[in-house]
Amino acid sequence: INSFSLLSILALDFHQASLLFLTVTHSLKYFYTASSGIPNFPSYVSVGLVDNVQINYCDSRTQKNVPKQEWMNEVSSEHPRYWEEETKTCWEKQQMFNVNIDIAKQRFNQTGGVHVYQQMYGCEWDNETGEVKGYDQFGYDGEDFIVLDLETLTWIAPKPQAVISKNEWDNDKYAADNESFYLTQTCPEWLKKYVSYGRSSLMRTDLPSVSFLQKSSSSPISCFATGFYPNRAEMFWRKDGAEIHDGVEKGEMLPNNDGTFQMNVDLKLSSFEDWTKYECVFQLSGVDRDVVTPLEKTKIRTNEDHSQAKMILVAGGSASLLGYI
Repeated sequence: INSFSLLSILALDFHQASLLFLTVTHSLKYFYTASSGIPNFPSYVSVGLVDNVQINYCDSRTQKNVPKQEWMNEVSSEHPRYWEEETKTCWEKQQMFNVNIDIAKQRFNQTGGVHVYQQMYGCEWDNETGEVKGYDQFGYDGEDFIVLDLETLTWIAPKPQAVISKNEWDNDKYAADNESFYLTQTCPEWLKKYVSYGRSSLMRTDLPSVSFLQKSSSSPISCFATGFYPNRAEMFWRKDGAEIHDGVEKGEMLPNNDGTFQMNVDLKLSSFEDWTKYECVFQLSGVDRDVVTPLEKTKIRTNEDHSQAKMILVAGGSASLLGYI
């Protein structure tokens, strides 16, 4: 799906303002993924994330929804049957998604091969303004399939194969009202609980290690930061103390397998340039000081280091309100 694949500010003042705003926004996301034709991989996976930190996991092999953070065990004290109910939801979603991926293959006139049907839904909550945003979207084989417009409570079908689902779901006003209530009321309430349980972990700040990488002498120089938390961060290049944009390309922020994050920003430089004028700047939400790393040729690693390989987040996650497509 374009906005959440299986394989998910400008001048300095704007950087700082954006990071300040982001410090009060929390998110709860669930991913459900059904697949076919992938050897040695579960046919169904569900994952939940709070502030992009994984909180639970379930798949078609384990058939059990389990916590992925120690603080998520606290939910049982308030809701003793929580994990039992989450496991039941996982099983029910698995049955539904197995049917839906078959329906999708039929609509696209497909039989064999690798196919993926995925849903992402959840909410964001600003604990300063109280603003809540909800979203629900489905994808098939890496592209948007059908997306909810929460304001109008109607569905957008980018693919003609999804029009059947759009018409059916648009006419189900009871389901639409339930969807709206869940995304704007129930989801934020659970998000607040999870943030409360995991506050000491979710509100921590870890600064990154920063290094310079270059594949060859003619390649761009990559400023690579890894091991930071939270993911509300920004990184850019400066020349003579001023941020630059020409020749700069920002990479995607990705999760590490230890719950921290990594990102990079590349800079195309001529060998005739005075490299001592350049520095890489990393800013982390909740931390006053920037991590500034001057560019030095002697500190550039030119060999490809596979130990810093980027992790791919396989998404998958807890309570759907709609049925078969």
